[in-house]
Amino acid sequence: MNFKLTSMMAAGSALALTACADNSAPAAADREAMEQVVREYILDNPEIIEEALIKLAAKQKAAASAEAQQAIASNFDAIYNNPGDYSIGPADAEITVVEFFDYRCGWCKRSTDWIQALPKEYDGNVRVVFKELPIFGGISETASLAALAAGKQDKYLEFHLALMDIKNNNDLTEAKLDEVAEDVGMNVQKMRADMKSMDIQRKLADSKQLARTLGVEATPSFFIGNEFIEGANRDRVNELIKEGLKG
Repeated sequence: MNFKLTSMMAAGSALALTACADNSAPAAADREAMEQVVREYILDNPEIIEEALIKLAAKQKAAASAEAQQAIASNFDAIYNNPGDYSIGPADAEITVVEFFDYRCGWCKRSTDWIQALPKEYDGNVRVVFKELPIFGGISETASLAALAAGKQDKYLEFHLALMDIKNNNDLTEAKLDEVAEDVGMNVQKMRADMKSMDIQRKLADSKQLARTLGVEATPSFFIGNEFIEGANRDRVNELIKEGLKG
């Protein structure tokens, strides 16, 4: 805060304390005069508001970052070591990238080829874990249940990639899910039955709850170590992978 303004406020506080020492409340006129001085100074020097907002934003960002890292630490195994998750890349890869996605998310679709290439690009040192997060609801949620059910037939990745390859979201329908399942060699009746099972329902519910706990509100979102990357920020994801491999 500007030194002159600080001095004026300190003087005002001293005035108030003096009045209190006399066991009487500050006179209304004194308060009004002090408020007017401060108001006029701010109007004459509006840049101090910008400075204060910048400092406030930095403080809030630091607090949010600390909160996010605490949430990651408290849920580390659920994020990175859930045996029910589907993944690509070696199980013992040095770096694990976790992606929360929605089958109707345009940026998720555009990121698919890049995500699939990460294990090979980093010579088997990267593993990618997929977490369903149907933020758009409706058919997105149905698609997530179908994908998890596909895993029961060892067809998760094939089904996942086929859904991501549907460019027009209007084409993602109940009938299309069955068609894709047939195309990748699945038993559609079994898939539909598994989608209603407690196991599959719980898996999706757990993934959504984890996202809420971690503050994930958009797709795609990524986690690497103790870092949370919101959005399709390829540069940041690659930067963190490289930093992790150097370490």
